[in-house]
Amino acid sequence: MTQVKPMRADARRNYERLLKVAAQAFAEHGEGASLDDIAKRAGVGSGTLYRHFPTRQALLEAAYMDRVEAMAARAGEIARELPPGEALVEWLYELCVGSIQVRGLKALLGSAVTDGSAAALTVCGTSMKAAAARLVEAARAEGTLRGDVGPVDLLRLAHGVATASELADPEGGQIRRYLSVLTEGLRPGR
Repeated sequence: MTQVKPMRADARRNYERLLKVAAQAFAEHGEGASLDDIAKRAGVGSGTLYRHFPTRQALLEAAYMDRVEAMAARAGEIARELPPGEALVEWLYELCVGSIQVRGLKALLGSAVTDGSAAALTVCGTSMKAAAARLVEAARAEGTLRGDVGPVDLLRLAHGVATASELADPEGGQIRRYLSVLTEGLRPGR
């Protein structure tokens, strides 16, 4: 078992500065924000950025980790407040809204459910898949969700709804309508 060496104080400050600046840059420019610009704005060299975050994906995930964890936790809160089918739809709505409001988040969540490969199994993806799995299981048990729809299917569909809604209205005004169309197709045949 290898022990993780604690970060030096200066390395910890650099790490935290990079995260703060990255979140601001992604909010301003989306997931394609310049990594060199992020390093420069944080007052560090590119080598320092890449030492902490070897890929753009790693930086994006670290910058949005708290937000993603909050979205995943929200699934449990909604499940305690609403019946399973309604909870699932409400969580999908909030997920879509968050994906549109926070530039770069949609790309992060989308990449987490792109395929089943190890590369897609990010911490963010794992958290969101677990939240979706709990809601899917409850909705299936209630009889309001088809048995052949899994958590990853649902997250992919939510990504599609967010993308379609953003194309129709950058403020996300079509999300409820598109989710309604989608959820009609997710119900078991009668």
